[in-house]
Amino acid sequence: MFEADEASRRLGIEVVEYGEGTAVLRMTVTASMVNGHGIAHGGYLFLLADTAFACACNGGPVTVAAGAGIDFVAPAHEGDVLVATARERTRFGRSGLYDVSVLRGEETIAEFRGRSRTLGSTRADSPQDTGAGARTKE
Repeated sequence: MFEADEASRRLGIEVVEYGEGTAVLRMTVTASMVNGHGIAHGGYLFLLADTAFACACNGGPVTVAAGAGIDFVAPAHEGDVLVATARERTRFGRSGLYDVSVLRGEETIAEFRGRSRTLGSTRADSPQDTGAGARTKE
């Protein structure tokens, strides 16, 4: 799924690791991502977290976001390397809950919660279709 995500890839987002219900992604804040206050625009932080959420919940059947929210905890600046770690909290029926923490080093920048909905079909190009367990992508 990530290979077909032009928006995320063009922003320089990289998949660091993924596995059953988890994903770790990395993004460097560029000059074009900074708002008029000199800090990273919240939309880019949301996009990073949302992409990690999508990677964590698309291990088999096609799954989409049913809703999401984010709390911004600290500002990010140009040049900051941000890491988003997504974890499945629970799945019930065709729905699921996922938490994503966005960090700069050890400092939390944002906390995101996503609600997923499985559509039912299997996507052959999902990165997790090759089996269970954590994988690292360099």
